[in-house]
Amino acid sequence: MNKSRTGLVLFALCLFFTVPLFAQTPSASAGNTLLYGMLAAAVVLLFMAIMRVSDNMLIMESRRLGVEKEGVNYGVMPDSDELFPADKPQFVGKASIKSLKKGHDIMLEGQPGGKVQSASVQTFALQAPDFQGISPLPKLEVEVGSSVLAGDPLFFDKARPEVKFVAPVSGEVIAINRGDKRAITEVVILADKTQKSREIKNLPALDKANRSEIIEFLCEYGAIPLIRQRPYNIVADPAVVPVNIFISTFDTAPLAPNLDLVVEGREAAFQEGLNVLGHLTDGKVYLGLNAAEQPSTAFTHASGVEKVWFKGKHPAGNVGVQIHHISPIRGSQKVWTLGVQEVITIGTLFGEKKYDTTRVVALGGSEVSSPGYIRTHLGASLADLLKGQIAEDRSKLRIISGDVLSGKAKSATQFLGTFDDQITVIPEGDDYDMFGWLLPSKAIPSASKTYLTSLFHDMRFSPDTNTRGEKRAFVVTGQYENLLPMDVYPQHLMKSIIVGDVERMQGLGIHELVEEDVALCEFACTSKQPLQKILRDGIKMMQKEGL
Repeated sequence: MNKSRTGLVLFALCLFFTVPLFAQTPSASAGNTLLYGMLAAAVVLLFMAIMRVSDNMLIMESRRLGVEKEGVNYGVMPDSDELFPADKPQFVGKASIKSLKKGHDIMLEGQPGGKVQSASVQTFALQAPDFQGISPLPKLEVEVGSSVLAGDPLFFDKARPEVKFVAPVSGEVIAINRGDKRAITEVVILADKTQKSREIKNLPALDKANRSEIIEFLCEYGAIPLIRQRPYNIVADPAVVPVNIFISTFDTAPLAPNLDLVVEGREAAFQEGLNVLGHLTDGKVYLGLNAAEQPSTAFTHASGVEKVWFKGKHPAGNVGVQIHHISPIRGSQKVWTLGVQEVITIGTLFGEKKYDTTRVVALGGSEVSSPGYIRTHLGASLADLLKGQIAEDRSKLRIISGDVLSGKAKSATQFLGTFDDQITVIPEGDDYDMFGWLLPSKAIPSASKTYLTSLFHDMRFSPDTNTRGEKRAFVVTGQYENLLPMDVYPQHLMKSIIVGDVERMQGLGIHELVEEDVALCEFACTSKQPLQKILRDGIKMMQKEGL
């Protein structure tokens, strides 16, 4: 366990043991004083070690017995937050704040800002690979030339045919693209100028309907694929009753969108979405709130949910980190997660009786001429969104659907990821960096203190995609543990995945992690290991074993 321990206790113990030493008579020899001092230090260290082990064993036992409760410290020693409560902003009220000490903020140029602008986007796509956990060859329900309304089924998973994957917009299907082994990658739609939604029938009344009726409705009208299930971040299984449902209302990734701006004007739909989700779990719907700055009233005044305040550097905004500090996944438990915009889509389905995938997308990065916010729909064409925003010579640019840590590199001819709400454009790093870090060079972001730029916390960078080194021996450095604010040991986990030790993977906490949680560790990795790929390989291994 990596819980922070108070320096006050250590200071008091040191005083207790060392003050008598300096009360010696002048005749006491310096040698005796040194010896006694060393013995006192050894006693203090032994005492602290015993307390630390006892503390950890009590916490582990409370978790094993299932008696662990949020906000209760089952250890012997108090947390530093208990002894030294941080000054809380007024908007938090009487609620406690979970202050995460670990992490690192990457400050990049091209921060989006300003008001939300409309974009003229002609083509959209529903991308099957974005939905983890479905069969590689889903069953198509349309063909090229078909006319569809927003919410009409496009394909379904053969293993669960009741779960429909539906059109994000109305229009004509102009392409069905396939990848390896003819697996469907994209169903491309040329959008109508005036959007039309599928007629909603048999809408359940939330105050009367039971859970199975609501689930059946969500399956039929394409909402279940918007919900992801943990462990493994797969499409939610409608047959599963999640222990809890988690939603993070802020994003700490580089150049991430301000979700307060995203929810502006959609407050009623967001609350309706929360009302729906409350009927899908026997536990609670948790909202992770940002204590660093005052959130939107849509979040702070939300009803029917449990609000938990977080403060810290990235990845404090990751829902996986929040789950770990609220109610960690234990044993065979399943939980569901959603983004704010997915909650709004579900709320619109019930509140306005239409399938609406409107998305507010942050467009940022050093290579974007006018960083800002664009209103569009799910799966929008990147070429249309970036029109007039980037240089014509795109060979020297890296276009990323998502953030620079966990997003996917794409060409301008492709489409925004289903669960992505930002596009980042930075220079392509295809040049050789002679002598690497040995020579003074341009300022680059780094979690290491060896760079002078670490002294300037507010400095923004314009990095490229150079890794500044090649893959090398996977040595134990402790870097990951200093960046990931979770009680897991990611480096040991990664090594277990590489050697295929399934039992050790399970014991080291693979159920609590997805790619975005280890993305910062990959950024800082001295060994240049592809940690996100390694983790996904481990997840596939666990799924194959039925674990």
